[in-house]
Amino acid sequence: MPSLQDQIASRRTFAIISHPDAGKTTLTEKLLLYTGNIQTAGSVKGKASARHAVSDWMDIERERGISVTSSVLQFTYGDYCINILDTPGHQDFSEDTYRTLMAADAAVMVIDGAKGVEAQTKKLFRVCTLRHIPIFTFVNKLDHDARDPFDLMEEIETVLGIGTYPMNWPIGSGRSFRGVFDRSSRRVLAFEGDGHANVTKRVAEVEAELGDSTLDGLIGQENHQELTDDIELLDGADHEFDLDAVRTGRLTPVFFGSALTNFGVEPFLKDFLRLAPAPLPYTDELTGEQVAPTCDDFSGFVFKIQANMDKNHRDRIAFVRICSGRFERGMDAYHVQGDRRLKLATGTSMMADDRAIVDEAFAGDVVGLFDPGVFSIGDTVCTGRQHVRYPGIPTFAPEHFARVTQVDTLKRKQFVKGVEELAQEGAIQIFRELGSGMESVIVGVVGVLQLDVLERRLRSEYHVAVSRSPLPYTQIRWVQNGPDELDVRALDLSRDTARVEDMRGARLLLFTNEWNVDWAIERNPKLRLSEFGNVSV
Repeated sequence: MPSLQDQIASRRTFAIISHPDAGKTTLTEKLLLYTGNIQTAGSVKGKASARHAVSDWMDIERERGISVTSSVLQFTYGDYCINILDTPGHQDFSEDTYRTLMAADAAVMVIDGAKGVEAQTKKLFRVCTLRHIPIFTFVNKLDHDARDPFDLMEEIETVLGIGTYPMNWPIGSGRSFRGVFDRSSRRVLAFEGDGHANVTKRVAEVEAELGDSTLDGLIGQENHQELTDDIELLDGADHEFDLDAVRTGRLTPVFFGSALTNFGVEPFLKDFLRLAPAPLPYTDELTGEQVAPTCDDFSGFVFKIQANMDKNHRDRIAFVRICSGRFERGMDAYHVQGDRRLKLATGTSMMADDRAIVDEAFAGDVVGLFDPGVFSIGDTVCTGRQHVRYPGIPTFAPEHFARVTQVDTLKRKQFVKGVEELAQEGAIQIFRELGSGMESVIVGVVGVLQLDVLERRLRSEYHVAVSRSPLPYTQIRWVQNGPDELDVRALDLSRDTARVEDMRGARLLLFTNEWNVDWAIERNPKLRLSEFGNVSV
């Protein structure tokens, strides 16, 4: 039986990030295809014609063709146990992506070969660099006309500020795409499409020196000469491969391929597993020391909460990244933020919304815990005499606000439950005007598409129809004064400033512009405001 150290050493936990439509979900599916976890790209559930990405399990995701929530996919490949954290690419859901990256030991950055580094890629990359985690780049869509690979390398280095090391090199693109050259093995992997988007047949893998005439017949004389020139240039001028630089996020290995047509996906997977780190240590906020993944005591933190994954039971699942030790079904643990002991009766492993009960899991794994309403995002659970507490996950300040009101006043109970539970997931923030009830609430979101998701989920999961109207607020400030120190209702504020409180009773002010913020501070000398809340979601 493998030891604790061996089990943890075999784990690879990574997030896949990209700008929308760069091919992130397609790459995820092809990785599952190679590992035998799905038989065709786009698993089939329900009606035979209803194809959808296995990681996109919400109805709205399948209808719109975008990911709006992170998914966890666990599977094995050879001697490795892999946890993929598939994140939303759309900027409106960047907060969910940020939280998910906190649970990853590495990131795979998918870039469209024709578009290069796009806006959302830059934002997500910056989040990765905050944690100094390794970043692996997959330049996708080589089956379409792509930009010059040297230009792409230069753009990654210039815009993102990270060194690049091409692990393979493309041979043509679009209709002239003939495969990739593996720089390590000096081997050409030649491919040929058969006309179907999801299936290709590998023509050959040849071990031939550049300049060998056999390559002319395989990839064409012109491609052969261009490849020879490119590799000579790369070998002479490129960065040396430095694994330490990769592990600290200073150098990104770059792979070229086409997820849709399978070009370069399996070589990427093999190299990634070889180069990516095993589970990394996390810092204990109480002592400032790092907790080794191989520590005997179990510990982990909640990075995501998802309600209603099982429509039949309307349950809540807390996603826990295991940071150290071994999780065992039925184990007793200490909930740090709740200052209580609890039994972790049922743990589940994930394949999007498909779940299986697990008897044990190890550092690096993600387990789903049934949540009766005791967990919040950022909470720590642990065992052992010496408790640990991992840093909380900060919230993003909302950028858009709307008033959401229930249409049917008889469904007030369902409305309150729905908005509160969805707020606990962290996708939205809910505010109640001081002195008012819960017939309507003010909802704050990072992106307006989150409001569409909220309305859709209230209708489908809680059977509550709502109306919503946009609000003009652009600035949010938390009141730092205590209730005994300052009466918020008595403040001298501009007429269009709202006095509200959040779900925890914290008092806030919503402003329509910066000028009104300055007005409030000037007219109320005792008022202390902060752009950040005191507590993570």
